[in-house]
Amino acid sequence: MLLQIESAQAMEALGHQLGEHCRPGTTLHLQGELGAGKTTLVRGFLRARGYQGKVKSPTYTLVEPYDLDDITVFHFDLYRLHAPEELEHIGFRDYFDGHSIALLEWPEKADAVLTEPDLLVLISLAASGRVLDLQAKSATGKELLDTIQ
Repeated sequence: MLLQIESAQAMEALGHQLGEHCRPGTTLHLQGELGAGKTTLVRGFLRARGYQGKVKSPTYTLVEPYDLDDITVFHFDLYRLHAPEELEHIGFRDYFDGHSIALLEWPEKADAVLTEPDLLVLISLAASGRVLDLQAKSATGKELLDTIQ
């Protein structure tokens, strides 16, 4: 599914839609260059789940957990990852327990150790904002795409 996103507010609104309908065990991969809007999308996602605090990309810590009322959402930023094997030091596989949601920025930095996401979000810069290519990679991802208006 291709979407034209014209503003940060529209990106956050899309994240909100995804957050409203995402269920436990879902993984989203967010790819796009610096400043493409990945964290803005995550902010909208977290707002939909009830989080009202500041949302920033966990560039140095690699992961930021958000313990919300109904679920834990793990926000990963793998931009500074030098080798996928570094993830083993933080117990990376333990985050994918089927009870939480994982949002990964820069997943291409760890392709060797990642499984296929439920939804892949490719963000490209365009003259009038952003173009998003949302690709369902599982039945769960397809269900999530079906909720987007």
